Amino acid sequence: MNQTEIKKILEERGLAPSKQLGQNFLIQPGLAEKIINAAGITADDQVIELGVGLGALTRPLAAGAARVIGLEIDSGIIKYHRETQGLPANVELRHQDLLHADFTALAEEVGGRVKIIANLPYAITNPLLFKLVEQHRAVKQAVLMIQKEVALRLTAKPSTKDYGVLSVLLGTCATVQRLLEVGPANFYPRPKVDSVVIAINFHERPVGLENIDLALLRRVVDSAFGQRRKTLLNSLSAGGSLGLDRNRAAAVLAAAGIDQRLRAENLSTADFLRLSQAVAAQPKA
Repeated sequence: MNQTEIKKILEERGLAPSKQLGQNFLIQPGLAEKIINAAGITADDQVIELGVGLGALTRPLAAGAARVIGLEIDSGIIKYHRETQGLPANVELRHQDLLHADFTALAEEVGGRVKIIANLPYAITNPLLFKLVEQHRAVKQAVLMIQKEVALRLTAKPSTKDYGVLSVLLGTCATVQRLLEVGPANFYPRPKVDSVVIAINFHERPVGLENIDLALLRRVVDSAFGQRRKTLLNSLSAGGSLGLDRNRAAAVLAAAGIDQRLRAENLSTADFLRLSQAVAAQPKA
């Protein structure tokens, strides 16, 4: 489906790309095929597509998979698909806010950890990634088209400028691989930035997360990076959600075997796991 066809459909239906929803429709069918091939979709897979749009990914995805559950928030697009009946028979369309999707329930429904594919709206990329971390036990793989700057953060190594909260959190439960770079000309309307297709492969049994409270881990990482140019001693005791004063912050860092003069960007994911365990073991103030 090219740009002219997309414009015609939208005009006939009284629809327009929503800035609020961050809609940028894929207009290169060949690219959709490349994404699906890179994702390694097989005829046995039941795949969750986040954001169906006009079906540029959905149709070739349905041709290669056993079943596609398509989640779409735009009621106008839902109505268009239901009235035209243009999607393949093995596609089940659901009216759903992606940020309210329950991947654990979907995994139970399909009988195993889910595979996800999406051309993600830029506006929800970060919250959706945090949601995937929270529900990582239900997800096998997520192949996502996201803005390039976010992809750089997700694949960043310690002691680099792009290394941050999501680098750490995803690093505890998954490996992230960059698959394809995608320019703005592949979308209507054109975004102002380049995109990258990434594969996030979640570990079935992440090492080190067995006894970690994920909510606490996130608070620790958020606090450490909250003032990333400060030392860990200063950032952890800066009155954040951890409730640590300087003495307790120093004690936690010592217990984790981490030099208090380091900054958050210097720590590995293993360091943050140890730090979270040390925080959890601290007596209440």
